Amino acid sequence: MLLSTGLVIFYTLLGLSASILCVPFTLLTGDITPMYHCGMGIARLGVRIAGLRPSITGKERIDRKGKYLFLSNHLSNLDPVMLLPEIPVRIAVFIKRSLMKIPVLGYCMTLARFIPVDRKGDVEAARASVRTAIKVLESGISVASFVEGTRSPDGRLLPFKKGPFYLAMESKVPIVPVSIHGTEKMMRKGSLAIRRGRAHIVFHEPISPADYPDRDSLMAAVRAAIASGLPEWMRD
Repeated sequence: MLLSTGLVIFYTLLGLSASILCVPFTLLTGDITPMYHCGMGIARLGVRIAGLRPSITGKERIDRKGKYLFLSNHLSNLDPVMLLPEIPVRIAVFIKRSLMKIPVLGYCMTLARFIPVDRKGDVEAARASVRTAIKVLESGISVASFVEGTRSPDGRLLPFKKGPFYLAMESKVPIVPVSIHGTEKMMRKGSLAIRRGRAHIVFHEPISPADYPDRDSLMAAVRAAIASGLPEWMRD
């Protein structure tokens, strides 16, 4: 618990300090780039200080001038701070709408064009999130999503949400499947305790939605790619 508490304090203090400088700059200039890089830098620094070590493979497959839809499995609350700073292009993230209401942080995420998602199963709300994501992609910003929609309780892959695949088929933006494991031991679901360890993150070859006749076949291809980078016991 000491490590968890220390990491929360670190992110809170540095995040508030950075926002005092970055938010006014962004509002005055309309340029969110410094705030974005500052936020990702703070996330990366906190991980390193806490002794949480990411092992990254496949980053060379990503064109830093391209735009993508990054789809990853989800095991732990540590996944965002371990994965997102390692993505080498500017991204917006599908995120629970309730998190957008957090003071300061929620406002910064709004400025960064993060995409709020309702988890009530409302079809129209889901469509609205997809429409927002399409506009983000059209602006040149990549989008990231934990495609299961929630953390796996036992590490095994859960069924995928359909929304990201509607988005992919409509936008025709390449999908980068991402596999992450190791975080399930570092911060277990239902626990606030953090244990030092190594997270393994694999960026797979981009998949073009245009190569697939429908959403289901595209989903199957992405699932197979993500599963290929996981320990065998996590695959379904």
